[in-house]
Amino acid sequence: MKQQSRKDAAIEFLKLAASGKVQEAYERHITQNFRHHNPHFHGDARSLQTAMADNAARNPNKELDVQFALEDGDRVAVFSRVKQNPEDRGNAVVHIFRFEANRIAELWDVGQAIPENSENENGMF
Repeated sequence: MKQQSRKDAAIEFLKLAASGKVQEAYERHITQNFRHHNPHFHGDARSLQTAMADNAARNPNKELDVQFALEDGDRVAVFSRVKQNPEDRGNAVVHIFRFEANRIAELWDVGQAIPENSENENGMF
């Protein structure tokens, strides 16, 4: 069986978590020493996992649409449109992953709300 690329693993992690399968996402992809840099939660795996599960429960129709992903050594960046529900305008989000072997050891995320009106004719996507 062919080993999954880090880029594919990062995308699978995000899709599982967004669809409410947070426990499965963590079991498949997160290292024991995982840490993250989201300023709204403690930096350990359990805190972020709980927050993701709570968000999935509040937003069962969440949509994650991956636009593209880049892989460079042990780093993967995934650019996505994330909508909490179908009526939501959504956010442009970049998740940056650092891998140890083939598991996610560290995560950064940055996001920007999609405005109703924009001066930029190219849009965010």
